[in-house]
Amino acid sequence: AETTFEALENRLDYMEELGVDCLWLTPVLQHDGAPHGYNITDFFSIADDLGSRDDYNSFVEAAHDRGMSILFDLVLNHSARDHPYFQDAYQNPDSQYRDWYEWQDNGEPGTYFGWEFIANFDFTNLEVRRHLFDALDTWAEVADGFRCDMAWAVPQSFWQEMRERLKRIDPEFLLLDETIPYIADFHEGMFDIHFDTTTYFTLRQVGVGNQPAEAVLDAVEGRKRSAFPDHAAFMLYMENHDETRYIVECGDDATKAAAGAIFTLPGVSMLYGGQELGQRGRRDHLAWDHAREEIREHYDALIELKENHPALGENGDLVRLDYEADDAEKVVAFGREGEDTEYVVLLNSGEGTETVGIDKTVDATNLVTGDSIAAEEGLTVEDVAVVEVDE
Repeated sequence: AETTFEALENRLDYMEELGVDCLWLTPVLQHDGAPHGYNITDFFSIADDLGSRDDYNSFVEAAHDRGMSILFDLVLNHSARDHPYFQDAYQNPDSQYRDWYEWQDNGEPGTYFGWEFIANFDFTNLEVRRHLFDALDTWAEVADGFRCDMAWAVPQSFWQEMRERLKRIDPEFLLLDETIPYIADFHEGMFDIHFDTTTYFTLRQVGVGNQPAEAVLDAVEGRKRSAFPDHAAFMLYMENHDETRYIVECGDDATKAAAGAIFTLPGVSMLYGGQELGQRGRRDHLAWDHAREEIREHYDALIELKENHPALGENGDLVRLDYEADDAEKVVAFGREGEDTEYVVLLNSGEGTETVGIDKTVDATNLVTGDSIAAEEGLTVEDVAVVEVDE
């Protein structure tokens, strides 16, 4: 039977065709059986249920052959309670691993959010740090970057040392932090790219109708207000393995607009597996047989759009525009400016089509669909429209 890594390797052509250039797999290390492998029992071994170390290496090589990078999910804040070191420490107060963990007054390990299957490491113990550095050295030889789980729960001194170590060997090695909400302190000397949690939550609020569409611009501008430097990069996403699918919570119309946002706001666009298929289950197998062509085509068009128009990426400027629309709560218009091009982006998370008035002279061809969206009172937008400004 084919292993998970072999199955993934067989899907690489599909991902290449989709336009994927970087793959982040949730943890691939030996774990306690909980979904997605965040409770690790061995920081040096590939999980039996995914395949062998050779299968993993083969998958990574095949991805590299297609020009894709691999992000390794690094979980360092805790081990599983099933980890042999913790089991030894829990059962034996004289264990050599007793002071590897944080302990509460009731004799239970330190943990977060009441999670009962994990035990927090004590980072004041240099043996713990040495063990974890050995692990990250091991996987840095295979992967192209680390996605660092619960980065806020690990001392900053650890991340600083990690960065120094890895960048000395490979200046291009990518470091992505998960901090919720994001923290500007985690940029200098630590991470290159950050989960854009603020825009994520805002897109959800817009999708369910609790905030106006224009709130996404406040979210992106919040990066600066939080004191991130201009060169800090952000990962834009609208769903992940921890949350209900956006399409389930907010419906098709809002989903198409939110997808437009993550491909036209400044940042690096991330898709969670199956998002492009209209997948409705959060952690179940990908429903290849129930893929919705209309959703896939929408993502195809947005990925192509971003590839062809670099000003829509992380380096273009975001510009606020004056605009008018009948349902201004559901519609937002904004500008993106590159070195020699300027675009107007229109997003409509409501049902039906909106006409948006803007004070700009534009070529009325929607770059997403190729259709003209000119109307007497402005430009029409069903879900996402991007037009070029005439000089």
